[in-house]
Amino acid sequence: MEIVHTVRDLQASLSALRAQGKTVGLVPTMGALHAGHASLVKRSVAENDATVVSVFVNPTQFNDKTDLEKYPRTLEADCRLLDECGATIAFAPSVEEVYPEPDTRRFSYAPLDTVMEGKYRPGHFNGVCQVVSKLFDMVKPDRAYFGEKDFQQLAIIREMVRQMHFPLQIVGCPIVREADGLALSSRNNRLTPEQRTEALQISQTLFASVEYAKSHTVAETKQFVEDRIAAAPGLRLEYFSLVDGNTLQDVSAWDDSTYIVGCITVFCGEIRLIDNIKYKE
Repeated sequence: MEIVHTVRDLQASLSALRAQGKTVGLVPTMGALHAGHASLVKRSVAENDATVVSVFVNPTQFNDKTDLEKYPRTLEADCRLLDECGATIAFAPSVEEVYPEPDTRRFSYAPLDTVMEGKYRPGHFNGVCQVVSKLFDMVKPDRAYFGEKDFQQLAIIREMVRQMHFPLQIVGCPIVREADGLALSSRNNRLTPEQRTEALQISQTLFASVEYAKSHTVAETKQFVEDRIAAAPGLRLEYFSLVDGNTLQDVSAWDDSTYIVGCITVFCGEIRLIDNIKYKE
């Protein structure tokens, strides 16, 4: 596997691959890689001749400076994992390489980006779209791979690709969980052993709510989740929304949509964790 740090070196390597007629997959990441990322990389490796994985903690998508500073950076370990997964190129640029000047572009995909994370993290998705659009321009992939754990992000990136006419396919990949059900996240590294146990209530509540929903209304199911998280030690609910999986707008009845997803954000101590689960698809 080749490790490159500049756009020039990245594009030189890609030009050589494309001259051989090879297809290219892209997996954008912020590093601190885990088995969830590995599943995306392995899928790209299986579906493309070459796979580029970006490892870049993007400052423009953080609206909390402390969160940015504390975000884990483990490039050496990340590269070992990527090599084992069969990646072709690891692209690990500096902030100055990605943003040689401030990115003043504004992306708006209302109502997709005004609810849930968009409501609680203003500017977050604008930063995501800035960096992902830059990566698409730099790499020009045939396919790009994103995890469904960031469900709202995936919907917004699909819309960005549609509106900006990027000639590529977006591939959404299922959530990868620990054996006990906790959704894999780079932020899990910051949990203490006690918090790690407390955080299990998030996925356990979501799993239980799917069964509960079979005999209860949307409103009752929402209350069920909110009450369970409120009663769980160490956890504080930011939001739980039951939404149409395409429009991300709230549903009020199970027959409002054929595709319904529950999206949740919970603080475990100061660490913000997200998860989601499908009720209908």
